[in-house]
Amino acid sequence: MSFAALDLSVWGFDLRLAHPERWPYLVAALAAAALAAWEVARQRRARRNLAGTEELRRRVVERFSTGRKALRASLFAVGLLLACAALLRPQLGQREVAVKRRGIDLVVAVDASHSMQARDVLPSRLARAKLELAALVDRLAGDRIGLVAFAGEAFVQCPLTHDYAAAKLFLRAIDPEAMPSQGTAIARALETAAAMFEATEDGARSRAILLLTDGEDHSGRIDAAVRLLVDRGIRVYALGLGTGAGAPIPILDADGNVVAYRKDRAGRTVISRLEEDQLRRIAEETGGRYVAARGSDLGMAEIHAELERLEKTEREGHLAMRWDEAYHVLLAPAFLLLLASALWPERRAR
Repeated sequence: MSFAALDLSVWGFDLRLAHPERWPYLVAALAAAALAAWEVARQRRARRNLAGTEELRRRVVERFSTGRKALRASLFAVGLLLACAALLRPQLGQREVAVKRRGIDLVVAVDASHSMQARDVLPSRLARAKLELAALVDRLAGDRIGLVAFAGEAFVQCPLTHDYAAAKLFLRAIDPEAMPSQGTAIARALETAAAMFEATEDGARSRAILLLTDGEDHSGRIDAAVRLLVDRGIRVYALGLGTGAGAPIPILDADGNVVAYRKDRAGRTVISRLEEDQLRRIAEETGGRYVAARGSDLGMAEIHAELERLEKTEREGHLAMRWDEAYHVLLAPAFLLLLASALWPERRAR
């Protein structure tokens, strides 16, 4: 588990701890220092009690310097404290630097039809897809991302942008109940995504569509859409959501509780199943890849690895504020103090 960076002001200087979640190491070091001080004091009292005669005092106490032992323990404790403080990754001051972006253009087409509310993937196909997609967005660096939401029709939910926070905001707003018409028009989604690439200036050399759907297409125009993508050099990476066994499509109330299941005209409960063959064909014909939604991240790590292999395009740079690392200011003396504590003798030289 990670925490947000902690910003501080110390004696008028801006200080930032990039990893404040590592504070238990610092607490453990303080506890070790306190324990070392207590042990030095205990041994000093024990030697005094042992040296009951002048001869024993001369042989035992005088040959072992409590001051040397205390100094050695102090060197070790301070070195350990500095090393643990360096683990917090302190950063001191900021400076303006020029940053160039290198990345691809990625449009994510999200199926928002009612079938995506099936719960063979928990909590539902759509809810889990949105959660894992948000985690994928957090891993992007330099890529432009756009969103297309589709059901019976497709529309641009978010244009291509570097603003990942805005993209995640638009992603959270995708809702099957907000779609104007139901169905699953995969071909229309692919065509809308392709049009987004053509409408942008300074497009990247590598363009990809990430298709998140259960694969049930009702438009019948897949072949024409695939030919369009092949002609324009756009790859499709398809993530199949659902299972072969399928699940019923719930009808939810205003609180998100299941009140019934959707039925066909004959009154039978509709079972939505994952159609892998079609998604695999779309991905293979466009030079992309099909990934079944499996594992704790639904295969998003595998998708990210595939996107990282694509050729990156360098775009105009921008100015950004960067923190200067200061952990080495603590780490170097920590190493020297720990080394000195290991070499420092406890006995006086004869």
